[in-house]
Amino acid sequence: MYHGIGGGGSYSNLIHDDYRPLMDELKETYRRKIRPLETTYNFEGFHSAPLSDSDIEAKPMVLLLGQYSTGKTTFIRHLTECDYPGSHIGVEPTTDRFVAVMNGVESRVIPGNAAAVTADMPFRGLNKFGQAFLTRFQVSQCPSPVLENMTLIDTPGILAGNKQRIERGYDFTKTIEWFAERADLILLFFDSHKLDISDEFKASIHSLKGHEEKVRVILNKSDMVNQQQLMRVYGALMWSLGKVIQTPEVIRVYLGSFWLHRPANAFEDCRGLLDAEQADLVRELRDLPRNAAIRKVNEIVKRARLAKVHAYIIGHLRKEMPTVFGKSTRQQELIRDLDKEFFKVQRLYNIPESDFPNVEKFRQSLRAYKFESFSKIKDPILAAVEEALSMDLPKLMRRFPQGNPLLEQAQKNPFLNTEADLSGGEIPPSYWHFSSVDKASSMPLFMLLHPVEGRINGSTAKPYLMSTGLSTEVLAKVWTLADWDANGYLDENEFAVAMHLVRAVENGGEGVLPETLPRTMIPHV
Repeated sequence: MYHGIGGGGSYSNLIHDDYRPLMDELKETYRRKIRPLETTYNFEGFHSAPLSDSDIEAKPMVLLLGQYSTGKTTFIRHLTECDYPGSHIGVEPTTDRFVAVMNGVESRVIPGNAAAVTADMPFRGLNKFGQAFLTRFQVSQCPSPVLENMTLIDTPGILAGNKQRIERGYDFTKTIEWFAERADLILLFFDSHKLDISDEFKASIHSLKGHEEKVRVILNKSDMVNQQQLMRVYGALMWSLGKVIQTPEVIRVYLGSFWLHRPANAFEDCRGLLDAEQADLVRELRDLPRNAAIRKVNEIVKRARLAKVHAYIIGHLRKEMPTVFGKSTRQQELIRDLDKEFFKVQRLYNIPESDFPNVEKFRQSLRAYKFESFSKIKDPILAAVEEALSMDLPKLMRRFPQGNPLLEQAQKNPFLNTEADLSGGEIPPSYWHFSSVDKASSMPLFMLLHPVEGRINGSTAKPYLMSTGLSTEVLAKVWTLADWDANGYLDENEFAVAMHLVRAVENGGEGVLPETLPRTMIPHV
């Protein structure tokens, strides 16, 4: 069932060959324009350590979370078709540590302390959790085509009931936050007879805030109930998740049944549904490496925006400190009224409220510092980050391979077939339909331009559109066509159409642009 996830080639070769220049440019942009801001304003002390080259080049990471005996380790066994070193499967809490399951020429275990100092592994940031955690962390390597393309993170079973009072010796929730920030996909495991969400599981889910787009839910052991019961179990799970995950979108839930040996009492009335669900999950996992490089850019954009807000906060607190007397008293006042100071920074620099960190966590971190030692606002450093966000990273995104893998080649680019297609600017009618627009590729670009209330204005989009090299006259026509409601803004659909039109001009000349936008290019019309 799972053959083909590996794709036949290693992910490292994908990075080294096709995307190497782009990844090198991404690392250089981070080193020159974003990392100086982090080090100047002690971003590490409040959020996370600066990224290393191995962090940026790391394979896609899949984080598995769930209460004990929900099938996390068994799921890994299904994907890799082998037992990773140190794995143990049972009904009791068996996985007592974090395990990074990675590819290797032979099966072996690398202890946590050694893995955390290995330069070519993306785990150096784990040193901050100390010896108590590192003794409960290991890298397990085994040869597997699947692991050529991704790293799987197996986690200790989250405890329920009285068991959650057991002291782990390290901050479990903060460790989950660290892995969630770096993961490309987060899988929450439930089984059909264990839908309760314990306090520790709830805290772990809350720690995923800001990464909701990565989260998927697997309702495992779905064949342990019949069709009617499965419908009720699914409804109960969605009700429980709705109380914990506060997002307007409905989270994606996969129904699955991952067994080493299927029990004799398994129900077969939903087997077709379960097979289809598992195939969808495998397809999403298989697509991870293809999208990994774009995800890296997206994560660095999120990090840069957070670092910029962090710098404004730190600079503001430094400015509020007296020059000579009353420093200690003033610092305590600023910490006490931190929510009010956040509001001042928000109004002063016009920052969306959602971009600010958690007030309580930030307040706790501030107590370890003297505000007079903070750096003042340094415009050149902030200007470099703004240039990276508005110019460098959007240009880099534009150079990634475009195309919807679900479309035929002629639909991806109608100008590649014959010269007859280009004569007179004629292109296939299917090109002028919204279904041919590669919105998935344009969305990361759209988010890089910091939309406000889901839209961008002309001044925001102009620097990037000018970087395409098209003339001002052509871009003016592209904007007029894409802004079909003529309100002076582009939403995500209008921006996707604008990029579609830009690619048309780049391949076929400005003569291919229609005088008016076909109604078929407007979604929901």
